[in-house]
Amino acid sequence: MGRMLRVGLTGGIASGKTTVADLFEGFGATVIDTDRIARDAVMPGQPALASLTQALGQGILDAKGNLDRERLRERIFSDAATRGIVEGILHPAIISELMRRADSAPGPYQVLVIPLLVEGGHRGLADRVLVVDCPEEQQIERLMRRDGETRESAARALAAQATRAERLAAADDVIVNDGNPAKLVELVAALDRKYRRLAAKI
Repeated sequence: MGRMLRVGLTGGIASGKTTVADLFEGFGATVIDTDRIARDAVMPGQPALASLTQALGQGILDAKGNLDRERLRERIFSDAATRGIVEGILHPAIISELMRRADSAPGPYQVLVIPLLVEGGHRGLADRVLVVDCPEEQQIERLMRRDGETRESAARALAAQATRAERLAAADDVIVNDGNPAKLVELVAALDRKYRRLAAKI
């Protein structure tokens, strides 16, 4: 893994991973987000989008030939087979690009944002696993507010991921994001200091 400390940041949907990642970036950490890599991977003309279209049909595209993310998301959360196809196509490409960027990125330490770190078996990519945690009811409320989900569809999205207990069992560090912004900044600041100390020992 070289001499760079790598922290795998994960958490359930709507737990606040992006907010926490942005705070780490503000403290000077190098953040590499697989969601951003995934967005690049499915742009028109990219091999991954062509593979998805071949596997799932033109129905996943909008009128302009772009990926219809909302339609695909609905299919993923309602059909395990579709989810398996999408993950089989996208995950290898995303992880390959993640490690390519990580191998050349600077920083006191790196935060690799991998939402499906536990489900995807990617524990070995990081020295430490940081889980952003919050009560499931809060996740559902945030999904309904943020994405306009119904309670039923929000619950389905949660069910498609690892359970809260499974993520916490894999964690070296946990940040509880229960909606207190000032407390969240303090928690990230404390971990930033910890990771800098650990990085200095590598």
